[in-house]
Amino acid sequence: MYRFIITASLLSTFIMPMSGQKKYNYPATEVGFQVDDYFGNRIPDPYRWLEDDRSDKTGQWVKEENAVTEEYLKKIHFRDKIKDRLTDLWNFNKQSAPFKKGKSFFCYKNDGLQNQNVLYIQKSIEDKGEILLDPNTLSTDGTVSLSGISISKNGKTLAYGISKAGSDWVEIHFKDITTKKDLPDVIKWVKFSGMSWKGNGIYYSRYAEPTGSALSQKNQFHKVYFHQLATKQSQDILVLEDKTKPEYNFSASVSDDENYLTMYISQSTSGNKLLIKDLTDPKAKFVTVVNNFDSETSIIDNIGKTFYMRTNASAPKYRVVSFDINSPLPEKWKTIIPESANLLEGVYLCNSKILASYLQNACSKLSSYSLAGKLDKEIELPGICKLSAFNSDRIYNFATYSIAQYTGPEQSYYLDAETWQSKLIFKPECKFESDRYITEQVFFQSKDGARISMFITHKRDIDKNEKTPCFVYGYGGFNISLSPEFRIDRAVFLEAGGIYCVPNLRGGGEYGEEWHKAGTVCKKQNVFDDFIGACDYLVKNKYTSYGKIAIHGRSNGGLLIGAVMTQRPDICKVALPTVGVLDMLRFHLFTIGRAWTVDYGCSENKEEFKCLLKYSPLHNVKQVKYPATMILTGDHDDRVVPAHSFKFAAALQKNNVSENPMLIRIDVNAGHGAGKPTAKQIDEFGDMWSFVFYNLDMYQ
Repeated sequence: MYRFIITASLLSTFIMPMSGQKKYNYPATEVGFQVDDYFGNRIPDPYRWLEDDRSDKTGQWVKEENAVTEEYLKKIHFRDKIKDRLTDLWNFNKQSAPFKKGKSFFCYKNDGLQNQNVLYIQKSIEDKGEILLDPNTLSTDGTVSLSGISISKNGKTLAYGISKAGSDWVEIHFKDITTKKDLPDVIKWVKFSGMSWKGNGIYYSRYAEPTGSALSQKNQFHKVYFHQLATKQSQDILVLEDKTKPEYNFSASVSDDENYLTMYISQSTSGNKLLIKDLTDPKAKFVTVVNNFDSETSIIDNIGKTFYMRTNASAPKYRVVSFDINSPLPEKWKTIIPESANLLEGVYLCNSKILASYLQNACSKLSSYSLAGKLDKEIELPGICKLSAFNSDRIYNFATYSIAQYTGPEQSYYLDAETWQSKLIFKPECKFESDRYITEQVFFQSKDGARISMFITHKRDIDKNEKTPCFVYGYGGFNISLSPEFRIDRAVFLEAGGIYCVPNLRGGGEYGEEWHKAGTVCKKQNVFDDFIGACDYLVKNKYTSYGKIAIHGRSNGGLLIGAVMTQRPDICKVALPTVGVLDMLRFHLFTIGRAWTVDYGCSENKEEFKCLLKYSPLHNVKQVKYPATMILTGDHDDRVVPAHSFKFAAALQKNNVSENPMLIRIDVNAGHGAGKPTAKQIDEFGDMWSFVFYNLDMYQ
């Protein structure tokens, strides 16, 4: 596909120092002579050496770049004030919606500034509970986090995963719930795995122990194992693998009655095969329900041999079907709840009823149905909100849930499954004055005429004009929906008179699979056009001006910001690409990157290479005036390896011709973001907002 060529002439744009280089004293990043040939197209990659996350040279570069960034940030006189206010706002009680297992209830709590949430066990919904597992005791700096839990059906044993420094690699440990003592069992090299109980053991997924860098090596040949308690990992039973498909990922789930094992097989972030095995028959083999990757299917529950399933097969916005395990093929499926105009986001069984959660213009709606699919009742939810958690069971006459809104932290409710009335069971005491703020939803046309939704949050009495600072956040990918959520760090910006905007871009999941597909592969430009259209709308409608806009996105959203700022550097004053996928020609060569090709395409395909090259942020850096930019990443990010951000920063620093800073903030001992301790979050957001406030002239 490509080959190595040495040619100095192609690297001229990478080695010409610009005006900003001297002003900010950026490190003299070494320029290599790597050039790759993609179908006759010679593409330089002068910073390839930064992909080696283990080299001393890369480590030194990280130190020097962080020193430049720190030198810049420490001169912002209100930096400490912002961090103090963030700390003050963050310091409120938090609690998840409780769920029942066995005879007990469980939930997560945080008294305010604890680095990690603490798992509690309660005798009842009203009980204050006691600590079952406190991950804050597992490290001195809070960088060890819980990455998932699973409680045995009898409620006696807890399986829990721990992650270190934000890595996707997980160790599974076990705890006796009665004595609260850890058991000796430890399972290592687990990644992208659930923990599903069967009797006195769990099904889980893992890779072989890495032979190279654990943080950047390709993840291949996923396998499912069964671990019996009180045995060594070496004795675990191999349940499923495919030696011919290195890209396959497997996820195992045991039915609530523990009679069936469901196996989900994926090769990307979209679409899955589905197999089911009868665990009551030792001779039983897996039965195929779905044998391709053309649709998303997930088992909701089963009643005996009848299974209920959510699927977007022949229904881009999803439907509920049922089937008998003895006749599982699609032609035998029975539609229980047909596809509607709204996205069917979640389905649950409760008190022998079906509860269906819909997204209507990216806001949650909840309805109950009979098991035969007859509409029972529309369940009232409080305003513009998102169901952020929902816990129920077919045999329980209640459910619990949490709702999220842009103007206030999550609240938890108890839902009576007889009357379908909700009762507030937890409301946090936050110092953010939610009543002073409002969220509106607007719609605008993108470049090609597509109708795009956007949430806009601000003070009720705000004066909107060309001097009003505006913060636009986006994602647009992997079928992920951006619905109402409270982000405590945004509160600092809102308090300072800013406007916070979240457009629902194509590529996301807000309007179903067709909406998702409209922002993938060679249609990815639609996502960037939608985001640009959002900024243009805000200026045209006099909410703000381009010189008062800051743009931000994480991961795939980091790609979004990198693409937008290289295509329209005039669109904003500040750009914050965070843990972004920025080298679109090589992303598939690291960790789980190949799974993203269903959304992005792959440079090994000629036509897709052409599309990727057109927008790849790293390959579209030119000698132009870029907005003030701070790239954020973590040195232990093994989801989107930090080399993306490293190389993009080096290219910007060489080519920017404005006086604006091109900085990179590399969080040491931190990963992609999951499990990041509170102290690190406050420090990161404090620096981010200091950079935004300073460059938008929001002096305090």
